[in-house]
Amino acid sequence: MQIIHSIRDMRAWRALHNDVAFVPTMGNLHAGHLALVAAARQQARHVVVSIFVNPLQFGVNEDYSRYPRTLHQDAELLQQAGADVVFAPDVTEIFPVPQSYHIALPPLADELCGAFRPGHFQGVATIVMKLFNIVQPRLAAFGKKDYQQLAIIRGMVADFALPVELLAGETMRAPDGLALSSRNGFLNDDERRTAPQLHAALSDIKTGILLGAQDFTQLERHAAEQLAANGWQVDYVAIRNSQLAIADADTKQLVVLAAARLGQTRLIDNLEIERP
Repeated sequence: MQIIHSIRDMRAWRALHNDVAFVPTMGNLHAGHLALVAAARQQARHVVVSIFVNPLQFGVNEDYSRYPRTLHQDAELLQQAGADVVFAPDVTEIFPVPQSYHIALPPLADELCGAFRPGHFQGVATIVMKLFNIVQPRLAAFGKKDYQQLAIIRGMVADFALPVELLAGETMRAPDGLALSSRNGFLNDDERRTAPQLHAALSDIKTGILLGAQDFTQLERHAAEQLAANGWQVDYVAIRNSQLAIADADTKQLVVLAAARLGQTRLIDNLEIERP
């Protein structure tokens, strides 16, 4: 496995290798990332994993400076997972001058998480486009835990006719249901014990819908109130269709999504629902 730090060297490697799958990450890897690498490995001859903490997707008061940087540990995990290349540029390599051009996104980018993190998805889309241009993969893997991000990247790939097939990986969870996330490491012991309540709240909504509940607003409100009563600061609980448009009682393919904070840590989760 090679570790590459420059765009020039990444492009030189790419020129010699065909059939490349790409897994973009911000590092501090966990089993969810490694599952994406394994899935990508099954679909392509070569796998490139990027590790880059992207400043464009962090707001002014967010956790960019304290986001874990664990390149040595990540590289060991990726070597064991069978990655061919770790592309780990620094900020000045990706942004030698401040980024002036950005991807313009549809209204979805300002809803759900976008309503609470202005500019976040524009920063995500811009860096993904830039990484796609550098790595030029045939296939790219993203996790479903970041459901809204995946929907926006799908739309960008379609609208720009990018020659990239997207692979969506299922959310990996701890035994108690908590979705794996690099930010889970910010939780203290008490918060970690409380954190599975987010998944439990979404599971209760899913159960209610499958049992025939049709008042989505009531389900959303009840879940948010229960979380708040247990110390969460809730950004949203929302039931949408699978494309993240507003759902109604006749929608068969649904997803329930939530974002909420425990202390200083913001957690997100979602569950897909297929109604009979």
